[in-house]
Amino acid sequence: MTAFVPRPGCDTRLRFAALHLALPMALALCATANARVTRIVIDETIQVAAPAGSAASGIAYEQLAGRAFGELDPKLLGNAIIQDIELGKDADGKVRYVASFVLIKPADMRQASGLMWHDVPNRGRVYPFAQQESAAGDIMLASAWQGDNSGTTAVRPSNSVAGMQFLQVPVARGPGGAPITGEVLGRIVNRSGKDSQAMLVQSSPVPYKPVSLDTSKAKLVSRGSETTRGEVFDEVTIAPADWAWARCSASNPFPGTPDPGQVCLKNGFDAARLYQVVFTAADPYVLGTGFAAWRDVGAFFKTAAADDSGTPNPVSKVVTHSIARGVSQSGNFLRGWLHLGFNQSESGAMVHDGMWPIIAGRRIALNFRWAQPDGVLELYQAGSEGPQWWLPYPDVLRGLPAAGILDRCTATRTCPKIIEHFGSAEVWALKLTPEWVGTDARADLPLPDNVRRYYIASSNHGGGAGGFDTSIPGAALPVTGAICPGNNFGVGVLPANPMPHTQTVNALRLHFRNWVMKGTVPPPSRYPTLVQGTLAPANKAALGYPALPGLRPTLPEADFIMPVLDYDWGPQFNTRDGSGIATNAPPRVKQVLNMQAPRVDADGNELGGVPVVLLDAPLGTYLGWNVTAAGAQPFHKDQICNYVGGMVPFARTAADRAANGDTRLSLQERYGSHDGYVAAVAKASARAVAEGFLLLADAAALIIAAQASAVLR
Repeated sequence: MTAFVPRPGCDTRLRFAALHLALPMALALCATANARVTRIVIDETIQVAAPAGSAASGIAYEQLAGRAFGELDPKLLGNAIIQDIELGKDADGKVRYVASFVLIKPADMRQASGLMWHDVPNRGRVYPFAQQESAAGDIMLASAWQGDNSGTTAVRPSNSVAGMQFLQVPVARGPGGAPITGEVLGRIVNRSGKDSQAMLVQSSPVPYKPVSLDTSKAKLVSRGSETTRGEVFDEVTIAPADWAWARCSASNPFPGTPDPGQVCLKNGFDAARLYQVVFTAADPYVLGTGFAAWRDVGAFFKTAAADDSGTPNPVSKVVTHSIARGVSQSGNFLRGWLHLGFNQSESGAMVHDGMWPIIAGRRIALNFRWAQPDGVLELYQAGSEGPQWWLPYPDVLRGLPAAGILDRCTATRTCPKIIEHFGSAEVWALKLTPEWVGTDARADLPLPDNVRRYYIASSNHGGGAGGFDTSIPGAALPVTGAICPGNNFGVGVLPANPMPHTQTVNALRLHFRNWVMKGTVPPPSRYPTLVQGTLAPANKAALGYPALPGLRPTLPEADFIMPVLDYDWGPQFNTRDGSGIATNAPPRVKQVLNMQAPRVDADGNELGGVPVVLLDAPLGTYLGWNVTAAGAQPFHKDQICNYVGGMVPFARTAADRAANGDTRLSLQERYGSHDGYVAAVAKASARAVAEGFLLLADAAALIIAAQASAVLR
């Protein structure tokens, strides 16, 4: 009998069938397994300006932007987990998608390194290709996954302007094409005046519209306040006659012009109140298709020679290794993608050799009906359900059996090497620490050998701008508070935290490529733990925070951190996988989990992370949290400023700090002089280099910057 070699797209169960059935029957079965990219279209090819590193290496680059046309077989094991996939089929039983992509590669492929970075767009955005990667001859692929067609992810006819990426996915339909309906939640925050307002998720519109403009078929309420624990105060129901689904303004007053995406209030909006509407929507997107589309586009460019019509893969036979990478929302995507088993291609092979979820400590809220993947874990937003940790561990508090993110890839032997790194903002507002200690916080959870975890203490979400002059009032320190990210959240009391991630990420990038391509093991994981005494309950007394000038002395209180809320999404929701159908809008809060955070030193700077020069030679207290000011957007005033950090500079002299009642040593008391500060930077740089978290070139640049700074001049 002729040997049977399944082509890409043939499910592993069909390989088994080929061993027991006549070859023609096996091939017929495989012909139905077309879960793959069937066609690519290159919409645009341009020469890209070479970053400094690649110019020095003599490697010219080009950028290809286009679309990948793919199809999925809902019956294949790797696809069946997608919520509503059976309801998104075409007449032939296949589910189809169109995913935009951007491919940046050496113009002369003989200069390619063999490594491909497969990036996950963040709300459609593609992050710049790092100069270190282009200098090495790496390939960067970014491909779409977010199919809600809302805001910047809206579907376009081509990808000829390679900006925001988009994914076209099917809509779920009932028998005979009947529409599927369900209740959806929308919120309007910190808005005032008589102009109509859109319901937003982060900064994009809610991706679903009401089936009826009759306001008696929806419920609109306003709220005086909400706590981080989900407690609601002063909720008032607004009568159907007092609002409309309409666009209105001073020149077009209530009831305005009918519009299903806008809410118009007869008496206008009050910025001190939040508005929440529950309505019946139709036509849910099969959003989990994004997991398979991102998988298949990555597998195509890594392994395929050409598409079905003969269009060649521009990087065919060049890619030897690949690393999946995502930042924040897109890092959460990767954790959910791996948890649901999508690092196994339809041929049964491992798609990516490495995975780098950056500043991302939860799983994306994507694979359930009526999902809103732009959410950032504000009240009533999903994403903390089920295991957030890697290895199986029982979730006793939420009544879930032992499970972990790596369960499915372990079963199929498709687990990649993983590096994850975080900052303090992920702890305080993005609900990170259950990943480290479980929901009961009784013990540090073990890490498997294929995972490295690094914590950049006292840092903002994604890191700050760095620099050594931020402690000098009137020099580089902003005079206004940082913008609180999220849905029109407000402005912080403190200016932004400058603690950088850049130099640490440069070192981690080098470690990761060497781990994947050469097998060189990175430095041991470094993060706060219970056993080392660097992790404790998230309140001032337990963590050791001093009173900081300009802030209320009780910060951070026990209810300041944004905790994990255990929601009741309804009986059709699969809590373990974050799949199914959410039928409760809004969900009931069943319990509030107690949160942990890193302990701090006498300055209020966190302990337990990797060495960072600005933290080891500090100019102030660097916080992963900030406080929302009152001002024009007062709803969240005095609460945590979502996921942005802040800085409280040290006083220059002992007399200055005494005048402010500041317990922290002044710059002069710490370093004596400008030269003393430069010496401290040099010492901190040497330590970080020795421990593998700072490259020599970056260390030299930091010392030069400290010498040129105005610190203690």
